Amino acid sequence: MHIQTNRLLLRELIDEDFDALFEILSDSEVMKYYPKPFDADRVKGWIKWNQENYKNYGFGLWAVCLKDSGKLIGDCGVTIQNIDGKLLPEIGYHIHKDFWQQGFASEAAVAVRDWAFENTEYDCLYSYMKYSNVPSYKTAQKIGMKKLKEYPDEKNDVSFAFGISREEWNVVK
Repeated sequence: MHIQTNRLLLRELIDEDFDALFEILSDSEVMKYYPKPFDADRVKGWIKWNQENYKNYGFGLWAVCLKDSGKLIGDCGVTIQNIDGKLLPEIGYHIHKDFWQQGFASEAAVAVRDWAFENTEYDCLYSYMKYSNVPSYKTAQKIGMKKLKEYPDEKNDVSFAFGISREEWNVVK
């Protein structure tokens, strides 16, 4: 599975992506809105979890690589997440801090959004985040999502859920 954009190539994560992904997911600034940065075992588990998702669902978080160099700069994709008690398709993303503020998260997320609506039967796609994660909800808004709700969340105190319906996507694509 490959998705290409103007600047990016999204592909399945492989075990050899560990070093690049560890650099991202173990960084306290990148993982500011998580309970804590990932250790090596958690990053290995993250890769395995996504590999299982590819087998079980046909999607997961994919490696986000620069098209010109192949350098892995993050992950982005669709996973099934518990959003306020419902298992829903969620677009998630993590980008290396050296590549923030350059539009890579929204470029990858638009490609994932389009792929998901073109290749699945989901009528709505979601993104959820800790209430204080402004960069994440700005990315959700950039890909056409609207804030649907705020809800108490054990993990985040309060989470925001954003979403875009297939009908809304047909207007913005």
